[in-house]
Amino acid sequence: MMTPRRVSAMRSANADLPLAVGPAMTASGGKEGEVMKLVTIVGSERLSAGDVSAARDAAAAAGLDAGAARWTEAEAVAEFSGTGPAAAVRDAVEAAVPHADVIVQAAAERRRRLFIADMDSTMITVECIDELADYAGLKAEISAVTEAAMRGEIDFIGALEGRVALLAELPVAAIDDCLRDRVRLSPGAQTLVRTLRRHGVYTLLVSGGFTRFTGPVAEMIGFDEARANVLETHGDVLTGKVVPPIVDANAKREALTGAAQERGIALAETIAIGDGANDLLMVETAGLGVAYHAKPKLADAADMRIRRGDLTVLLHALGIPRADWFSA
Repeated sequence: MMTPRRVSAMRSANADLPLAVGPAMTASGGKEGEVMKLVTIVGSERLSAGDVSAARDAAAAAGLDAGAARWTEAEAVAEFSGTGPAAAVRDAVEAAVPHADVIVQAAAERRRRLFIADMDSTMITVECIDELADYAGLKAEISAVTEAAMRGEIDFIGALEGRVALLAELPVAAIDDCLRDRVRLSPGAQTLVRTLRRHGVYTLLVSGGFTRFTGPVAEMIGFDEARANVLETHGDVLTGKVVPPIVDANAKREALTGAAQERGIALAETIAIGDGANDLLMVETAGLGVAYHAKPKLADAADMRIRRGDLTVLLHALGIPRADWFSA
């Protein structure tokens, strides 16, 4: 009898690498290059033993003293540990295995206790202000400004106030229509957040968008808390103004540091994820800063870049096996 191709491939992969779950090593102190790093490779398609070998070779060339590799999920996720420079190793492995997402982090800091996330184009697939603008016939005009703001080319607060001003006299009912007809959760959003909560992580949604969207979205996904800007209304229409204070990059960073301090959580135990320049400060401040299909400015600054997969890549990064995921 012939062995099915996929089973045969899995046996071949497992013959080269041991199958295990969880962090490979948990060692420790010293300078950045001397701290034990854990390299996790998450395939957006099948990973082969050859891919993992290429990753180890690339990591070694970038200065990682790499140990033996192992599968944590056959043909999908592999890991190895060693000492070396995190950013250089990540860049080298990304180039060597372009169909995978790569995480390089201090092995001793893998477990996290606070997760803070951007909403638009991160936890949901759209930019709410652009979709709302479509109801006013202004989507092309407003989305061009949104794109420039996300790239960090223009001031966020000025761009926000200017775009909201164009929505003056738009019926408030358009928000409910937009939420119902346009807003969709990003793949893996519910699984990620509900799994994190199940493992004792406090979850906070913080957005430069609007509370009329973040409230329902946070509830749908399962966040503990949500913060965003408040759209001013008069009767049943928008006034074209945002009620101060405005949630900008500084406010997002303060939300991270404040939530951590309130709960006695070290910044090394925090994760921040986003996609644009308004997320830069919180991503740089967090223990693990994550860029999700992000604009170049944020991707260049982040510790971890999800370029191929969905939000559940982060669960692999944290060493949470698929059997322990919340099934949305």
